[in-house]
Amino acid sequence: MNKPFDTLSEAINSLKQRGYDSDFNLHPEWIECVPMNLKLDPAQFHVDEVHRFEGMTNPDDSSVLYAISTPQGVKGVLVDAYGTYADSLSSEMISRLQIDKKTNH
Repeated sequence: MNKPFDTLSEAINSLKQRGYDSDFNLHPEWIECVPMNLKLDPAQFHVDEVHRFEGMTNPDDSSVLYAISTPQGVKGVLVDAYGTYADSLSSEMISRLQIDKKTNH
C-alpha cells in the first residue's frame, strides 16, 4: 500500500492519475463497470491497493477504496461502506477483496 491519504477524494484522484479510471460497482457475487458493460467474477480481477477511511464524527460513516486491475488491462476503483452498512458478500468475494500477495496485484 502506498502512503496513507487524508481523504477519500484525495485517494481517488491519485488512483485516477495512475490509470485507475474505470468505476466499479460491487455486487455480492461480482463487480461490474456499467459504462464498459463489464461484469467480473472474483477470479477475474486483482486488488492492487486498499485504503480505509473513517468518518470524522461517526465511526459508522466509514468507507473502503479498492484499486482494481484485470489481466486484460482494465484498471479502476471501487468504493464501498464497511462496518454496520457494508453489503453482505459471498465468501469468495470477501477473500478476493484483499491485496493478492502472490502476484503483487
